[in-house]
Amino acid sequence: MKYKRILLKLSGEALMGQQQYGIDANRLMQYAEEIKAVAATGTQLAVVIGGGNIFRGVQAETFGLDRVQGDYMGMLATVINSMALQSALEKLEVNTRLLSGLTIQQVCEPYIRRRALRHLEKGRVVIFGAGIGSPYFTTDSAASLRAIEIEADVVLKGTRVDGIYSADPEKDPSAVRFPEISFDEVIEKNLNVMDMTAFTLCKENNLPIVVFDMNKTGNLQRLIDGENIGTRVSMEGAGGQILDAKHSSLQPNLNLPA
Repeated sequence: MKYKRILLKLSGEALMGQQQYGIDANRLMQYAEEIKAVAATGTQLAVVIGGGNIFRGVQAETFGLDRVQGDYMGMLATVINSMALQSALEKLEVNTRLLSGLTIQQVCEPYIRRRALRHLEKGRVVIFGAGIGSPYFTTDSAASLRAIEIEADVVLKGTRVDGIYSADPEKDPSAVRFPEISFDEVIEKNLNVMDMTAFTLCKENNLPIVVFDMNKTGNLQRLIDGENIGTRVSMEGAGGQILDAKHSSLQPNLNLPA
């Protein structure tokens, strides 16, 4: 195994599948099966999932709502998605625990670091809901913070794209993917891997990030097996090396809703 303990960050919007809103049952079960396969290898796995398929806090002001209120609504949306993922995993007989940054004792445990570590050591998949429990922080920030707290080896950011690109390939046919890149190069090239708070947390704590296409079946397992999937962001990088002829029809800047 390449990693002993990982934190998987999933986009809430990806749960919509081909729908315009809500949770697509097929996509949810696909994710659950991918997670089950990795957990079966003995890798300790924690998950943070966004709520963009239901509500995003940054949308609050467009609706005339207070931003803080909107952010709490977004946190509750992540709890709904986390409960759905927990149910899907338990349907596949995977032991899980849902820990929340907000106190909702009827459906999930409060987040306590030592409790989270104990669950991971016992082989349970731990799902972190409600972000960090405070407004103005994205689920990317929650993923980075929780990964640091549980001493994860890496943050795996599962998205709809297969890595970080040099430019928008829809507009620039010469755009290519970086297999590896350093934190400093990401900042220098203005590549939006995560929001700056989340990205800085990873950089300052030397926590690598791997951006990959979670929607391609088997990609998560291939990453765990050590294959070079997606783009790895680390302190050392790879001197700006890029793949020679790999293109994508999706946005390369990864400025995706959390």
